[in-house]
Amino acid sequence: MTQQHPEPLADPVSPSDDSASNIWPEVPPTAQVQLDLMVRHQLTGPNEPEHALGRLETLAMQLARIQQHSGSRVDGLRFESPQLVVFAADHGLADEGVSKASQDLTVKRALQMLAGKSPANTLASLHGFDVTLVDAGIATHLPAPADSAAAVPLLLRKIGYGTRNATLAPAMSAAQAQSAIQAGMDVVRHLPGNVLALGSLGVAGNASAALLLSRLCGVPLADACGKDQEPDEVFGQARLERLFVAASRHRRATSALDALAAMGGFEIAMLCGAMLQAASERRVVLLDGFVAGAAALVARSLVPAVTDYLVCTHRSAHPGHRLLLIHLQSAPLLDLELRTAQGVGALLAWPLLQAAGSLLGRR
Repeated sequence: MTQQHPEPLADPVSPSDDSASNIWPEVPPTAQVQLDLMVRHQLTGPNEPEHALGRLETLAMQLARIQQHSGSRVDGLRFESPQLVVFAADHGLADEGVSKASQDLTVKRALQMLAGKSPANTLASLHGFDVTLVDAGIATHLPAPADSAAAVPLLLRKIGYGTRNATLAPAMSAAQAQSAIQAGMDVVRHLPGNVLALGSLGVAGNASAALLLSRLCGVPLADACGKDQEPDEVFGQARLERLFVAASRHRRATSALDALAAMGGFEIAMLCGAMLQAASERRVVLLDGFVAGAAALVARSLVPAVTDYLVCTHRSAHPGHRLLLIHLQSAPLLDLELRTAQGVGALLAWPLLQAAGSLLGRR
């Protein structure tokens, strides 16, 4: 099923700051000291050492807070109609050779997912997740799969045919950035369930995420892009030089929204909006990969309480992802050195959430 969307938005308007907080949804706080104590007591039991279940206990506390349990005990957790949403977009920054993959790989991977043949499709089917692919800004027209019976839903929310090259101009206008955030919110608003796994798809997305990590957290750009851990030294140095050009051109873009517009991507902006909307509805949000983590940095700047709803499911092989998780103050559930960000890590971590729910529901 394909949904239509108006033509891509026109070019730049003057950038805005993050002060217009009234346009973002209200995210309820989750902190409950009494609830934490109750969960800890219920998980540990009288015959086990303190913190016997380690980080699974921390996860169970977070999930119980999100679902706002009250009373004398937590009778399990409710996971209803879990959704995997993957936002796909291209980056003009790819023209600078910051990724070894050619840009047409975005379309190929998107079509594979639409046809139900990606690793994420297999894992989603295993765990009962519905899958939705969102065209946030792929550089070309995305045709519907030939076999409609095997296709997952495609939502056309294209803001533009790829962002502009951030070394030459802002990746998007302020209006486009805000429209993309709102589009991400709208996608989630119309989905059922209380669990949302978020993934991304797009060549050069990691380069954009590295720029945002560096700008929003003060991480040296060489560390954010993993220059010292790149096996191909020539490629690593060339990529770093091009990213320095982009960062220098937009050195005045210091707020989250301005940095997003200057150096981000349409999929990153939509991921940000999806997180904000899901948190406002008290959904559990499963983050997958470096790009989704960069979107979380932006979302946190706009609405700090959103981080209470984010479960960082894994640490990817990208060196910058480790630093990003440190700044999010979140320990990942898994570390499998994954190099894909289409929701695979979130789905692999899903049994841990189910385990936490089952342990809380035991009698």
